[in-house]
Amino acid sequence: MPLDKADDNARMPYQLPMPRECLPEIVVPDAIPEDERLWVPQAENVWFRPLCLNVSQGYWMNLLRVRKAGVLSRHRHPNAVHGFVLKGRWHYLEHDWVAEEGAYVYEPPGETHTLVVPDDVEEMITFFQVNGIMYYVDPWGKPLGYEDVFTKIDMCRKHYTERGLGEDYVDRLIR
Repeated sequence: MPLDKADDNARMPYQLPMPRECLPEIVVPDAIPEDERLWVPQAENVWFRPLCLNVSQGYWMNLLRVRKAGVLSRHRHPNAVHGFVLKGRWHYLEHDWVAEEGAYVYEPPGETHTLVVPDDVEEMITFFQVNGIMYYVDPWGKPLGYEDVFTKIDMCRKHYTERGLGEDYVDRLIR
């Protein structure tokens, strides 16, 4: 039922306590940070900015920043992935569409694809929610490695320690 604009209590915050087991919210005011130390290196000219690392449900949400053209990775997802392009553009070799600035992309469970950043794109930034793992493969499906929320956390801890932020800097993003 929508709040009635004439209701005197419409602008009053909720007055009851939150569930005791409820985790605190995450607010990242500088999601695209000026502080370069917050971008975690993933490969040469490829970084991610973690926003939420959910260990209880096995997903992560991050910004992926790429400052190189060419093939980024070939991978498969056992679960759905959601993406929203903030800057630049990219595509998959296996599809005829291009994800451009402002585009939303849904990747269905089980799909394998090869991410490519076009030659004329200087920087690509995409917000991704990855559920489960990214399973890296060769063109014939031979396993090459994987990433999950726990490997992402390990990468963050190592990077933030090396950059003087401390290994616990990432804890604020873990739920």
